[in-house]
Amino acid sequence: MNETVQAELKKIFNGRFSTSESTRANYARGEDTYNPILSKAVVFPETNEEVSKILKICNEHKIPVVPFGTGTSLEGHVVGNQNGITISLEKMNKVLSVNAEDFDCRVQANVTRKQLNEYLREDGVFFPIDPGADAALGGMASTSASGTMAVKYGTMRTVISGLTVVLPNGDIIKTGARTKKTSAGYNLTNLFIGSEGTLGIITEVQLRLSPIPESIMSAVCYFPDLDSAVKTAQEVIQYGVSIARIEMLNKDQMEISIKYSKLENIKASPTLFFEFHGSELSNNESIKIVEELSKNNGGSDFQWASSPEEQKILWKARHDVYYSVKALGHDMKVYSTDVCVPISKLVECISWAEKEVKKLGLTAPMVGHVGDGNFHSIILYDPDDEEKQKKIRQYSDDLINKALELEGTITGEHGIGLQKKHYLLREHPDNLPVMKAIKRSIDVNNIMNPGKVFDLN
Repeated sequence: MNETVQAELKKIFNGRFSTSESTRANYARGEDTYNPILSKAVVFPETNEEVSKILKICNEHKIPVVPFGTGTSLEGHVVGNQNGITISLEKMNKVLSVNAEDFDCRVQANVTRKQLNEYLREDGVFFPIDPGADAALGGMASTSASGTMAVKYGTMRTVISGLTVVLPNGDIIKTGARTKKTSAGYNLTNLFIGSEGTLGIITEVQLRLSPIPESIMSAVCYFPDLDSAVKTAQEVIQYGVSIARIEMLNKDQMEISIKYSKLENIKASPTLFFEFHGSELSNNESIKIVEELSKNNGGSDFQWASSPEEQKILWKARHDVYYSVKALGHDMKVYSTDVCVPISKLVECISWAEKEVKKLGLTAPMVGHVGDGNFHSIILYDPDDEEKQKKIRQYSDDLINKALELEGTITGEHGIGLQKKHYLLREHPDNLPVMKAIKRSIDVNNIMNPGKVFDLN
């Protein structure tokens, strides 16, 4: 970044432009396995127009740009660029409008899911996409995030009806509409969802909301082995039961979670976490079916949590899984896989994965959004242990091959970033030329998060 650009950005942003090493270090990576890379500077815009000014300057001088939200991504999306700048959207954190009667709202990119639901608390509606981390909604849009409630409410692609995006040349565009449907031209909204900051910066998100259910009931059920638990989840979905979440934790993860989250009266066995949203009558009907299916597969000791306090404890333990594994060692790193397969193939894939982990001697407890076919091996490792890293790469490669063999995908919700670029070549070799053509047409100077998702040249 030359002195002219630095002087221009300083003039515009004053105290919201920083080249200090400590600030740059704070925005050099996310929750990923990469070493931090410090950009030349960090800028903190507050409006769409300010983001536009930054991109116009950077595009003119061909300076790389890395968008940064809350830094919770796992695949290297926000690792800095040593020749570029990082744009932190943390000051763009306002809820712009709520239309409870239409079940929609518009937010700036760095509003988090918890912040939004707190804001909506009195309106009788809520935002249902729950990736676990309190991620920014712009970042969730850019990675096409989902999480624990995708089985009922879908993913970010399901709930986003429009975006405001600042293009690399500084143009500001609005995509989509507030309406339930639209046939007006190309679906540019879905083009930018999942683009991971490589085509532009998402600054506002138009979201569909859901009514707060009359009744919410949660439960845990234990199984003699992992196959029985996963088979139960598969049967629940195939039976057509109305359920909001089915989460699986294997025995290893349950042992870790019990200790880390200080859970009481919980067994260290392969476990399914269930949650039902609906009327009390419909929930009770669904519960009877799920209990019967579970018992048929050896499930036992259903424990119900109907009060908000009990449910909060239950789901906090599930959401703390990543940090519970990380806490097992000092200065350790965590690598999370993210394959997703058709529901009919889930038992086969998870069974294969558990056996492979044991064969390689890895510390890799397993969790899964088994209602939608997505699961994660959360692998703890010492960054100085090269032999262990080779085993992790072997396991990851083999798991990817297994998922693709079963007509699955390399990533259900985390995205590509830096981590999965070579896997994307396996899943979509025929699509990559089209992706690159789109990238070149929109981002002529390749300034937007270069090197993420794929290598352009």
